Order: sequence, then C-alpha cells, then structure tokens
Amino acid sequence: MGNKELLDNIEKALDEIRPYLLTDGGDISFVSLDEDIVNIKFHGACIGCKVNQMTLTNGVEATIKKYAPQIKKVIEVK
Repeated sequence: MGNKELLDNIEKALDEIRPYLLTDGGDISFVSLDEDIVNIKFHGACIGCKVNQMTLTNGVEATIKKYAPQIKKVIEVK
C-alpha cells in the first residue's frame, strides 16, 4: 500500500468514527503519520473527556487498523 493510499485509508477510518464523536460534541483530526504510528488530535467535548482513552483505543485505533492493518498504534497529541 502506497503512502497516499495509506493516508486516504486513515481519513476513511476517521470519517467512519467522526459521526459518533460529533454526536457527543467532539471531533477528531489527523495530525501526522510516523512510520506505523498515527498521531491524532481530539477536539471539542473529547478534550478532557473521562473516556477519551477508551475511545482512542477501542474506537479510533481499532477503526484505523481495520482500514490500514499495518498501523501499530494511534496516539493523541495535545
């Protein structure tokens, strides 16, 4: 998978999870890709949410890995 295709797949994954975050007053954006690690940023109600680490792992990371299995980890940048 080429870099452009990988970035497109990451955006598709974020587009899939975004409606759930928007429903709760939050959002998410792609920041960067460092080899096999995706850096994302939460916005709105997701900042400081008590369950955002669970959302990051069980929601965002799982969805990104579904579209781009070569991704090893998703990290939230502040």
